[in-house]
Amino acid sequence: MEILEGISWGLLAPVLIIQLILLIVSLVDLTRIEKTNGPKWLWVLIILFVNIIGPILYFVIGRRNE
Repeated sequence: MEILEGISWGLLAPVLIIQLILLIVSLVDLTRIEKTNGPKWLWVLIILFVNIIGPILYFVIGRRNE
């Protein structure tokens, strides 16, 4: 528990909130869009397991602009 006492929550909380918002928005968008660049199941794994970068990669690379 001593490890948690040394964390500056004032600096970490905004990053966690941004990560959660990106995760939710990208998963909702993925369910609503019909076609993506690559299989949807792969994008779900990337969004969930590649923390902040996964949702950003989805919005930059994964969406089709048609």
